Amino acid sequence: MGWRSFIITQHCKVTTKQHSLVVQTNGEVYTMPIDDLNQVIFTTTRALISADAIAALADANAKVIFSGRDGQPVTETKNLYSDRRRAEQVRLQVNWPLDLIETVWTKIVAAKISNQAQVAKLCGHDAQGLLDDLDALEINDVSNREASAARRYFKLMFGDDFSRSDICATNAALNYGYSVLLSTTNRAIVSTGHLTEVGLHHHSASNPYNLGSDLMEPFRPAVDYWVAQHRIKELTPDVKYGLIDLLNLEITFNGKKALLQNAVADHVENCLAFLDGKAKVCRIEVKFPDEVSSHAINDHV
Repeated sequence: MGWRSFIITQHCKVTTKQHSLVVQTNGEVYTMPIDDLNQVIFTTTRALISADAIAALADANAKVIFSGRDGQPVTETKNLYSDRRRAEQVRLQVNWPLDLIETVWTKIVAAKISNQAQVAKLCGHDAQGLLDDLDALEINDVSNREASAARRYFKLMFGDDFSRSDICATNAALNYGYSVLLSTTNRAIVSTGHLTEVGLHHHSASNPYNLGSDLMEPFRPAVDYWVAQHRIKELTPDVKYGLIDLLNLEITFNGKKALLQNAVADHVENCLAFLDGKAKVCRIEVKFPDEVSSHAINDHV
């Protein structure tokens, strides 16, 4: 799996040559080894990509993400045959024991609330209410501490008048960052041969990424942390670049330094191994740095 993100922002034609991606604009030609790529993101609807390029990227397990006219991701490629053991993995997945599912979901919610409290503290807020929700968490979160914590958390981070249902630049940035994070999680799931549709807590028939929506939860606060550190006025290309580059944030995951995108992949592998009965322990511990890089994005953006 590669490590680089390639962002397409303008009218161009994307093809392949000698196992490199070739991007032709009006005045320039850019090439990049396909094996170096983990995702290609189209933020414009005025670009063309060949079927051969899509197939070559799929062979390299690189995602291709397409955005709509509003710049928000609307669809992505998904490999059909990513693992020779796929039939075995699917059989295991649809028969996961309920007690293991409940254990993993409880750990995911605990990690998410803990990380929300950590980020709130890093931003100078009193996180005691979040810690109270964490202390009250029961197996499988039957009392829905996740929702209670979320209500407290977003008010702390973005003000008493803020709502996740608001149409505003802050929510646009959060949603874009979550989409990038979900895509990274889905790629890790597919690489193991598991189905993204079969989730632990999310079970929507209209959501093809139920499992990704579950497993990404502990890392959402990384996006919140970045957005909270900027006074975002609109979802500009710079904001999108910053949120994509957040995948290269160095964090501590389960006691070891790792880039965020690698930590997500390790987290997915750990959770799925536990659910498949191949691991006895499922550990989810995240520590964020004291600040996240703005990469030349300063103050109002």
